[in-house]
Amino acid sequence: MAKKVLLLATNYGAWAEELQAPWDALKKAGFDVTMATPQGKKPLPFALSVDPDFDDPLQHYKVNPPEVCTRVKEILAGKEWNNAKKIADVKMADYDAIVLTGGPGVCLDITNNPKVHTLLLDAFNSNKLIGAICYSVGALAFTRNPANGFKSILSGKKSTAHPRAWDFDFELSYTLAGTTPDNKGTDVVTPGFLLPLQDVVTDAVAPNGTCIADEKANRVKPCVVYDWPFITALSVESSIAYGQKLVEVLNSK
Repeated sequence: MAKKVLLLATNYGAWAEELQAPWDALKKAGFDVTMATPQGKKPLPFALSVDPDFDDPLQHYKVNPPEVCTRVKEILAGKEWNNAKKIADVKMADYDAIVLTGGPGVCLDITNNPKVHTLLLDAFNSNKLIGAICYSVGALAFTRNPANGFKSILSGKKSTAHPRAWDFDFELSYTLAGTTPDNKGTDVVTPGFLLPLQDVVTDAVAPNGTCIADEKANRVKPCVVYDWPFITALSVESSIAYGQKLVEVLNSK
């Protein structure tokens, strides 16, 4: 019987590849993948993240491969992501692993979502695989363990964190792709990213863990860290490697 994976996504703007790459990797490997979002609606990506000409103003290169943009647009035009469940309606007992996907929107409805924290703590306490990429790692940092003095479940672990040097410091518009009359997206604008993730993760893993925020990570040398039960990945350049590591570890269990 195929392992069951619960995959969480934001309704306030995923980064396309940080959702698509783990989704496609897990599906291709034959796992039974259930998508869940806070609103129970199809997750939509940032319009910027499906633009192959978007040049990251801090890293100074085009971060969205054309083939990724084409694949995500194909998904948006189809039905693959149409039947998302509400996060409030799922239980960790029904799944073998939980995988969080990324994007600036996760800071609005995933990282500080108590229902997400409950799922993560249940997974942690039942020794199930937990994955997170980019800003969704913040949800791990903010999930507190009553059995360990309410320290983070990341306490003492190795984890990636989106580097401080890559954090946008200008107004960020959450304009989404693939909107429909019943899934209108958002007109949110924030003063840069909402979470100083490198600092948050550094505090969460202390005093015996390690925060890895590799500013030199790229598609040739992605940054993915495995420290059971966690697989964490740095940012968009590590999306494919993240999906591959999830599949590798799930196949080994």
